[in-house]
Amino acid sequence: MRHVCAFFHGEEEAYRILLPFVAEGFAAGEKAIHIVPPHRHGEHRARLRERGIDVEAALAGGQLDLRSTIDTYLPDGRFDGERMLRSFTAMAEEKQGYPLSRIVCDMDWASGARPAMTDLIAFEARVNELWSRHDDVVICVYDAGKLSGDMVIDIIRTHPMVLIGDSLQENPFFVPPDRYIADAAGPHGAGGGAP
Repeated sequence: MRHVCAFFHGEEEAYRILLPFVAEGFAAGEKAIHIVPPHRHGEHRARLRERGIDVEAALAGGQLDLRSTIDTYLPDGRFDGERMLRSFTAMAEEKQGYPLSRIVCDMDWASGARPAMTDLIAFEARVNELWSRHDDVVICVYDAGKLSGDMVIDIIRTHPMVLIGDSLQENPFFVPPDRYIADAAGPHGAGGGAP
């Protein structure tokens, strides 16, 4: 399963580590779905161009699908896990002839609101069932400086792979979706418990 949580300290570190992975996917003829805050779309395109990616051709040909975090996660101002499961299922199944997708999701939108983060963590656990049936790579990018310790623990527990800096590894603290959801429904709820 290639569902990865990535922790960085700021945009510069994130781009430095992730751009080679992104460029490799373009060179391999894979689809790229990038979910980025709308105010950063111009900068994101510029970063891809600096890496030698023909952004206009990739957008026109459908290899690059650049989406807004707001339109994707909060289209009516709130996060809805069921809607997101449908959205990610469509991403997984509609590749337009590409062998697989490399999906990079900027998660800054969720770092400031605990209710949204709680719903997001439940979704992150459930979406593992979807990604276990596909070869796509999904990287959920978090700025470590914007998260509390309990948020980091919950994020880690719901991702089978973890990327910290430039070190990618299998996550020993991952909790399978059915167990995580059962634990979250228990007397203490999600988060804060030992993995």
